[in-house]
Amino acid sequence: MAVTLARDGDLAVLTLDRPEALNALSFAIIREIGDALDRVAADASVRALLITGAGDKAFCAGADIKELRNRPLIEQKRGAELGQRVFAKLDELPVASIALVNGYAFGGGLELALACTFRLASPNAKFGLPEVKLGLIPGYGGTQRLPRLVGEARALEIVLTGRTVDAGEAERIGLVNRLAEGDLLEAGKAFAAAFTRYSLPVLGFARRAVQRAHDLPLHEGLRVEAELSTLAYRTADAEEGMAAFEEKRKPEFRDA
Repeated sequence: MAVTLARDGDLAVLTLDRPEALNALSFAIIREIGDALDRVAADASVRALLITGAGDKAFCAGADIKELRNRPLIEQKRGAELGQRVFAKLDELPVASIALVNGYAFGGGLELALACTFRLASPNAKFGLPEVKLGLIPGYGGTQRLPRLVGEARALEIVLTGRTVDAGEAERIGLVNRLAEGDLLEAGKAFAAAFTRYSLPVLGFARRAVQRAHDLPLHEGLRVEAELSTLAYRTADAEEGMAAFEEKRKPEFRDA
């Protein structure tokens, strides 16, 4: 299997395990990722998902180019739709996801990282959407998710030049949340610990509200926020959190 799914305490760890090919994405591997995400979504004991690449050279170097040649146009379109559909599952997960980028994150690899809730990177990480160099454009969501993170002008520059963005620049422009020295998996676990102690239903409401900010005018987004905020008040965890505040103790959330 080129994709493994393991547990580390209450975290799920999905690993692209094809280091000899810099963890490149074939269509079969994309389907394996989709199956793994379905298993994460069905496991109520998971509190966050970490996604990483095997080896020390690449998170994921992109699509398996040999698969893309000499295919009918309808198959090319279905391939793009498959990648988009699988990566979109990350938006629908009941828990947040964190991409741990060590080495190359190019093309479809960067698009996978962009679909995650958060991105952590080692200092040697390299990012890019080089499809233009092949006479192509990104097809797994890169043209849509990148400008939402770094703005239209920066995204256009990265897409139209196909240039490589180093880790320092990626942090400066908001492409990654932070850089991490040392063991990237341990850094990801520490990052997740900052929010996984809170109520999962409430975290889900907060993620959904922020995500809708990309899609809606301000007045409609505020309406969504009011509705989700009201739902949060109906949880037992909200009652526990407010009671703990008044009683000057730590809350004991039960995801209810």
